[in-house]
Amino acid sequence: MSRQVIDMRCRPAYLHDFFGATPDTPSNDVARWLNQRVGTRGNLEHYARSRTHEGFLAEITDAGLSKAVVVGRHTPSQHLPNDQIHAIVRSDPRLVGIGSVDPDLLGAATPGEIDRAIKQLGLAGINLEPGFGTPARHPDDPVYFPIYEQLSALGVPVFLMSGPTTPDQRYNDPAPLARVAAAFPKLRIVAYHGYWPNTQQLVGVAFRYENVFLVPDMYLFLPGSEVVVQAANGFLADQVLFGSSYTFRPIRQSIEDAQRLGFKDGVLEKFFHDNARRVLGLDG
Repeated sequence: MSRQVIDMRCRPAYLHDFFGATPDTPSNDVARWLNQRVGTRGNLEHYARSRTHEGFLAEITDAGLSKAVVVGRHTPSQHLPNDQIHAIVRSDPRLVGIGSVDPDLLGAATPGEIDRAIKQLGLAGINLEPGFGTPARHPDDPVYFPIYEQLSALGVPVFLMSGPTTPDQRYNDPAPLARVAAAFPKLRIVAYHGYWPNTQQLVGVAFRYENVFLVPDMYLFLPGSEVVVQAANGFLADQVLFGSSYTFRPIRQSIEDAQRLGFKDGVLEKFFHDNARRVLGLDG
């Protein structure tokens, strides 16, 4: 593939049962179900090869990715530790790791873990999942403001994950992002899943705040996400990034499908590659 592509959300099946690590289990059934719901064509268990690290690297190679971003997670129900993410990404220069923290679980240890993840492990940012915590929160909850301040000082982005799988849909609301973006104008704020189906509201927040970035990933191909393409072809060209959400959607299929959505040629380069390099700090 001649086009350079950075996949902003790409995790191997072996990382956790939730991603399809173990065949013939309820978790694998969920992975197959998600693939069906977001439009995977062909084998719903296409990710089986990535049940080994070598297979995951082969998937990246076959898809033609220049970089794949492996995202950590820290919630009461699922923990993908920062050390585990580091162990995966250090094996290949194409892999970029994103760490994670939950301040409700870590408490006073949160700042130290962020420093360790960024400065010692070399991870490129921190993922937060406010709506999946206990208690569930919005991203403008005061508990997160010290994290935003620390990440802003470190010069690395924060990634916020929300979407239709949020346990309480009231927390799948992009409006609170506006307060965060206003309070931390130098902080790059990346919204995974694009808050689908509340996509238009998120586009409105990003219209006002240029430090808000959208990674609609697997939900880009569902009804309602047309607004992302329309906005990217206009004012939002520098704020939309590609993600496959692998293992929940095939990487190559997602690249090919995205190229048929109507992005302008110049916008496609930004969407697939240039914006990600800037957000991840890969340009120096």
